[in-house]
Amino acid sequence: MKQRAAASKSSSAKPKLNFFSDTVSELKKVTWLSRREIIYLSGIVLLVTLVVGVILALVDFGFTNLIAWGFLNPTP
Repeated sequence: MKQRAAASKSSSAKPKLNFFSDTVSELKKVTWLSRREIIYLSGIVLLVTLVVGVILALVDFGFTNLIAWGFLNPTP
């Protein structure tokens, strides 16, 4: 019984500041991308974002003109 109490005290006595050292040790295990891969993938993300933005702008422009032509300018 005393051994269990001693074991639980030693495991709970771990300081909370070990969180940061544990985080650093886990980050050292990560396989990071190379600089070239980061630049390439960032370029793809920017290109796709730009293309989708242009498509959405054109769809918005088209719907705006459609609504304006259909509802705001009724023919007599």
